[in-house]
Amino acid sequence: MGFKIAVAGATGNVGREMLNILEERGFPADEIVPLASRRSVGTEVSYGDKTLKVKALESYDFSDTDICLMSAGGSISKEYSPKIGKQGCVVIDNSSAWRYDQDVPLIVPEVNPDAIDGFTKKNIIANPNCSTAQLVVALKPLHEAATIKRVVVSTYQSVSGAGKEGMDELFEQTRAVFVADPISANKFTKRIAFNCIPHIDVFMEDGFTKEEWKMVAETKKMLDPKIKLTATCVRVPVFIGHAEAVNLEFEKPITADEAREILREAPGCQVIDKREDGGYVTPYESAGEDATYISRLREDPTVDNGLALWVVADNLRKGAALNTVQIAELLVARGLIQPKKEAA
Repeated sequence: MGFKIAVAGATGNVGREMLNILEERGFPADEIVPLASRRSVGTEVSYGDKTLKVKALESYDFSDTDICLMSAGGSISKEYSPKIGKQGCVVIDNSSAWRYDQDVPLIVPEVNPDAIDGFTKKNIIANPNCSTAQLVVALKPLHEAATIKRVVVSTYQSVSGAGKEGMDELFEQTRAVFVADPISANKFTKRIAFNCIPHIDVFMEDGFTKEEWKMVAETKKMLDPKIKLTATCVRVPVFIGHAEAVNLEFEKPITADEAREILREAPGCQVIDKREDGGYVTPYESAGEDATYISRLREDPTVDNGLALWVVADNLRKGAALNTVQIAELLVARGLIQPKKEAA
């Protein structure tokens, strides 16, 4: 007997990717139910070779559903996730709504799988921010080997992190440049075509943006509260794939060669690091891939026990949909959830 899975926000970029990944990875589901707002009811979405019709989240009864993969935004999750959890359905939420709640585990399966046991308090599990997810996959094995003291990270984040509207705006502005049409910025604060914007999410009182704060808070929650981290998050004119330039300072000595070997053996990591033209991975090449890619590994001579590296991943997959499905797989693999139909 397989599981009954609901995908909330099924018409969005991440929701559609969740459906693809559930099918690709052969998740043990007997039934998949795509959900969205009332205005999307009847919209068709693909699940493998099947076409499914979207139902309304507002009126859906979750009492016989085992897992809800939630990608409908923070305000919707705040309203609906507790109600869904109380119906005995485990919510795996992709928004920022529950990440900092002490009663909600924040999970990257390659990093802190044991923390999943705490999900029963609210029946909610949080998925981290896309930029944090790929970062901690790369940091975890290095932290275990030499203990990270400080992280300085600059991100180069694709427009798909801002949803379909972000992708559409880059496309429309790029077309406008070539045909000499007027350019309007609606989704982003400045023109994104052929430009970079050092501003993701809202500004906070200390001058950092909320996106930068998320990376600090989430890394501490999942990896180690003692790690000091500072981030600069930048939106770049790339459709899919986030990149990060990462500088690390360790308590113990670690060489670039040692780090390379550790990461080659680490779950979820793929090292592509040849010191030659093209011997590294770019966001374009990461699109559609599950791995977190690490390139440009080298020692930083300006600090004791320092390393620099380049981390790239598909933000719609590892940064969102794939990680969410991996959490669901972890629940099943550990026997933490059983199909309700089987139990009945």
